[in-house]
Amino acid sequence: MTSAALTNDPSYFPAWVPDAARHYLCHTENGQSIRALARDAGCHASTVLRQIRRFETRRDDPLIDDALRKLGKQHLERVKSARSAANRFELSVETNDAAEAQKLVQEEMTVLRTLCDSGAVLAVAREMEKAVVLKETAKGMTQRTAIVDRSVAESLALKDWIAVSGGHDSAARVSRYQITPTGRQGYRKQLAEKENRAQGFEDAAVEFEGASERKPHRSRQIPLESPLVGLSRRRDKDGKPFLGEDLVRTGERLREDYELAQLGQSGAEGLDQAILGKKEGTDPAQGENASLAARRRVRSALEDLGPGLGDVVLRCCCMMEGMEEAERRMGWSARSGKVVLRIALQRLKLHYAEAGESAQMIG
Repeated sequence: MTSAALTNDPSYFPAWVPDAARHYLCHTENGQSIRALARDAGCHASTVLRQIRRFETRRDDPLIDDALRKLGKQHLERVKSARSAANRFELSVETNDAAEAQKLVQEEMTVLRTLCDSGAVLAVAREMEKAVVLKETAKGMTQRTAIVDRSVAESLALKDWIAVSGGHDSAARVSRYQITPTGRQGYRKQLAEKENRAQGFEDAAVEFEGASERKPHRSRQIPLESPLVGLSRRRDKDGKPFLGEDLVRTGERLREDYELAQLGQSGAEGLDQAILGKKEGTDPAQGENASLAARRRVRSALEDLGPGLGDVVLRCCCMMEGMEEAERRMGWSARSGKVVLRIALQRLKLHYAEAGESAQMIG
C-alpha cells in the first residue's frame, strides 16, 4: 500500500469528514502529492486540486479553520500511531465509532431543523464552546431556539451545510450562519432515511401479507419549519391568527427546555419518561446543572398538562412532528389536532405563569 493510500484511508478520519476535506488535510498536513491522492481516489488530479484550493480559500471562516486544525492534528496522531501499531485493523475500528457518528447526525438534524425556520441564524462567538440558533419574530424580537456544541457547528460548516451570512468579517466577534441549499438537501435526505428506517418493518409486513394491489404510498411533505409557525399564519373564522405570538413563544420555550435536557437524543425511553413523568436519580454531589434543570421543567410542564395535551405539545413543539403525523400517531380524527394543540398551549402558558416562570425564551 502506498503512503498516500495509507494516510488517505477513511479509517483515519471521523466518518463525517467530506472527501474534499480529507484530500486537503492529506496534502497540507502529510505532504501527499495531488496526483497520488487522485490516483487513490479514482478521480482526475484537477478535481483534487480544485478541492484543495477551495478549502484554502474557505479558511477565512473561523468554524472551518478551527475544524481543519483539529482534524489535522488528530489525523497526524492517528497516522503516527498506525505506523507503529502491530494491528492496524484495531485502530480502524476504534477511530470509526458508530455511536459517536449517530450522535453527531442527531445533533445536526436538530440544528438544521431549527435553521429551516424563516429568519433563523446560527450565531457563533469567538473562543466560545457553544453556539446558539436565533430567530427574529414578526415584531422584531429575537428568540433563542437552540443551543449547539461548537463541534457540531464546525462539522456543518465543513460540509457546506451552513455559510456565513453576508460574508465573513475578520473583525467581528460573532459570526452569523444560515443554512445553505446543500444543507436543506442534506436535512431532507437524513430525515427521509430516518423515516424509511422507522417504517421499514411496517412496510415489509404489508408486502409479506400479499397486499400488492394497495394504492401507491404518497410521500409526505417534509416540514422545513416549526408546526407552530405554520399554524400561526392560519386564520380562524374571525380573521385572527389561529395561534397568537404568545402561544408560539410558549411552545418554543418548551422546545428550548427539551433541547437543553437532551431528551431528543434519548429515543423512546426519554419520550416515555417525559410523558409519564418518571423521576430520574440525581447525584447530590453534582447538584442540578442546566440539563437537569431543563429536564425538571419539561417533566413538570407535561405532568401538569396530563395525557393527551402533554403528548401533543411534546410531538409538535419539541419533536417537530407535523399536525397530520401527530393526529395519525395518536389516532385522532383529521383536523382535530390543531384545536387540541391550541388548548394545550393555552394551558402550558398558564402553567408557566403559575410557576412564576416567563414563557419567553431562556436566552
